[in-house]
Amino acid sequence: MSEFYRNYLTVAIFTGIAFGLLAGVLSLGKLVRPVRPQADKYVSYESGVDPVGDGWAQTPIRYYVFALLFVMFDVEAVFIFPWATRLEAYGWFGAIEMIAFIVLLALGLLYAWRKKVLQWI
Repeated sequence: MSEFYRNYLTVAIFTGIAFGLLAGVLSLGKLVRPVRPQADKYVSYESGVDPVGDGWAQTPIRYYVFALLFVMFDVEAVFIFPWATRLEAYGWFGAIEMIAFIVLLALGLLYAWRKKVLQWI
């Protein structure tokens, strides 16, 4: 057996041990814990206030899109910081690529603004 396959075999063995330990701990917990079903355990609890009405409510898609835009621009901004620290090493090619990247981000932001996605209400 080559060294390459031996390394993968080691990873597979440790993965199997991890899954075995996980199954063992979960099984042991199921055997040891007390089981006393009560109806009050299954009631939704939030901030010490008793729930009123059903738990289903329709949320506007606007909040999801707003959060998605935030995450997208936040992650994209993370790419700018390493580039800024190594600007001398990248030279003009890196500067032009980053300008294109920032212009693309600005176009995305402009598109979201024109579609009125950034309005909270």
